[in-house]
Amino acid sequence: MKALRYFGERDIRYDDMADPVLESDRDAIVKMEACSICGSDLHIYHGHGFSEDIGFCVGHEAVGEVVEIGRGVTQLRVGDKVMMPAAVGCGMCRSCLAGNVIQCENNGAGCYGLSAKLQGVQAEAFRVPAADMNAWKIPEGISAEQALMLTDAMSTAWFGARNADIAPGSSVAVIGLGPIGLMAVDAAFVMGAGLVYAIDPVPERRALAAAAGAIALSPDIAVDHIREATHGRKLQCVVEAVGADATVDLALRLVARRGTVSVIGVQQSRRYAFPLERTFAAGLTFRIGTCSVPEEWPALIPLVQSGRLRPERYISHRLGLSAGAEAYATFEKREHGALKMVLAA
Repeated sequence: MKALRYFGERDIRYDDMADPVLESDRDAIVKMEACSICGSDLHIYHGHGFSEDIGFCVGHEAVGEVVEIGRGVTQLRVGDKVMMPAAVGCGMCRSCLAGNVIQCENNGAGCYGLSAKLQGVQAEAFRVPAADMNAWKIPEGISAEQALMLTDAMSTAWFGARNADIAPGSSVAVIGLGPIGLMAVDAAFVMGAGLVYAIDPVPERRALAAAAGAIALSPDIAVDHIREATHGRKLQCVVEAVGADATVDLALRLVARRGTVSVIGVQQSRRYAFPLERTFAAGLTFRIGTCSVPEEWPALIPLVQSGRLRPERYISHRLGLSAGAEAYATFEKREHGALKMVLAA
């Protein structure tokens, strides 16, 4: 089969790869129908990945059709259209059954496409471990593209907004308006935010946030503008969706006393000089971490089905899998309005 494989910095190749096979009676093989590039995939693309491996298939966001199942799979049938949470669990422990795969009690937590340990989904087909839990039938009223956004991006955006303690009437900032940041703006409004500031250096991305109802600002004026607009009180809730030291620092400068900062950007440095004294004095809540996708779906799926959230509108490019290398380069450079890059088999 063909797959997108990582061979080093900025070296993603559309290349031949062995077909996936069942490794357990609980596995399924899924034929990929659409996959997408996540901002965290760029860390691998830049050569700062999560393992020393090369030649592995990348990607963790996909939807497709079940083409083979193991004898132990009971909830799926060949022909089912499914969506895969980006992170997987053992599917048997209490944490996994509650949707919290990150705390898998059997050390079964993992993510597609970070190493050869679990090959990625930017391929013509891929293996799903513990498939009864790690592959979900696409619900009625959810399109394939909406399901694709739910596999990670929309779920992470919702998680980030939820972790920011957004409540009806809250004042909010979202820092970083890539696809997840833009979806976090939408999530904030659905959660009842009264005022949302959207901060990014790219004018086109700010325009999209403004069209969604946010007050869009460039980072270089955000602190002064918000301090003046709030008479020095600043904001109750901040969502940081970049993962750089400068944007985490900006989040801490924008949050009000006893406010909450939620960081969902994948971290780009090994050490950050956290301003402990200042945050202690302000009584801040600071949360950081990754999303367990199945935990967010019970709330999110009805919101997408009803049209209150429309994550598919942030898809900017639809290309074939064979154009994967081009798609990565375009996404990295933010060219041609690049947001969510979707690749079809």
